[in-house]
Amino acid sequence: MGEMHFLQELVATPGALASGVRTLFPVLEQRIHGAALAYLDNAATTQVPLPVLAAMRHFEAHDRANIHRGVHTLSQRATDAFEQARSDLKRFVGAGAGHELVFTSGTTEALNLVAHGLSAAQPGGAFLQPGDEIIVSGLEHHANLVPWQQAARRSGAMLRVLLPDAQGRLHAQDLACLLTPRTRVFALTACANATGETPPFAALLAQAAQAGALTVLDAAQAVGHTVIDLSALACDFMAFSGHKMYGPMGTGALVGRMAALERLAPLRYGGDMVERVSYTDAAFAPLPSRLEGGTPNVASAVGMAAAATFIGHIGRAAIDAHVQALRAHAVAGLAAIEGITVLAPHATTSAIASFVTPHAHPHDIGTLLDAQGIAVRTGHHCAQPLLDHLGTGPTTRASFGLYNTHDEVERLIAGVAHALEVLR
Repeated sequence: MGEMHFLQELVATPGALASGVRTLFPVLEQRIHGAALAYLDNAATTQVPLPVLAAMRHFEAHDRANIHRGVHTLSQRATDAFEQARSDLKRFVGAGAGHELVFTSGTTEALNLVAHGLSAAQPGGAFLQPGDEIIVSGLEHHANLVPWQQAARRSGAMLRVLLPDAQGRLHAQDLACLLTPRTRVFALTACANATGETPPFAALLAQAAQAGALTVLDAAQAVGHTVIDLSALACDFMAFSGHKMYGPMGTGALVGRMAALERLAPLRYGGDMVERVSYTDAAFAPLPSRLEGGTPNVASAVGMAAAATFIGHIGRAAIDAHVQALRAHAVAGLAAIEGITVLAPHATTSAIASFVTPHAHPHDIGTLLDAQGIAVRTGHHCAQPLLDHLGTGPTTRASFGLYNTHDEVERLIAGVAHALEVLR
């Protein structure tokens, strides 16, 4: 479509990325409390561009029908659109012939699917057994911690935590001390959503896999700008969400090695995940249908694939360079304000700048920034154990997307300085 040709021309112009693409995001044109909106909450949810909205609207207007098994034309079109979205997203994350993609409602459901599927009772017995060990990193979002707590309780396995150092970094030697012959699962984030820390996930996953563990990667904060080549990773399961990659809310994916996905007990039972049912028994369909019970959100799957195409046309290298420059600008400016401590300032590949101050509560800072039209996130960011471990308490978090500008970063820095003056 026309917007995609425009994007290809745009990326060739240095410094023009944000100013050019903003016209494709109508939500950014509004004013908040009389000021132009500076949307800096992209780690929670990115905004959706016109090409993605158009793809979803086209499906709803022309092809909407239930997928699979329908013999009428609309059902066949809907099925084709859904399966094409699956193929496009597999290619987007570098999945190979030995991988499969399961659509979910987001990263949270995808991670719950893995944790439940490895600990639930099955005819051949649960994968996790009493005395087994699960390792999660101390950087995790609650969605990659709480499901493993429940899996450990359900199975009798032991949950162990790979704690970060005082700067929030993970170290291979610490993981080596935790790995044992009983380690069955290692779960890790590609980027800590609360601090912006970007652990050496490829090396850590390989270390755990070499020790015989199944490996799980939460890539929610990475896929919108970082190139994830799943085929090059020692990764059995990877989860990500549409709403963090300029796609629709309520959609996501679990991509994994076929042999690993086959180990999972289904999380949802019912329509479209069975091959045969009697009053007393059922036989389940092969992957991926076995893990996709119920009518899926087809339009959002189409939208998620359109978002991947949108990102691809711009180029993740261009997006990555842009958000890293914005983050560096923000870190330097915020750190220069008396009383501000920026978390993980060394995490230069991140798009997240999270900070604390003893002089004001994050909610107060966030409220005063909102009064100037600047949207940030405040609180524990669903990572309370990490912030408790670091001793920071709740933080104020600014996070950047491809449409953000350096002028918005300057507004953020000035806004925080003004907020501290008011609150002091």
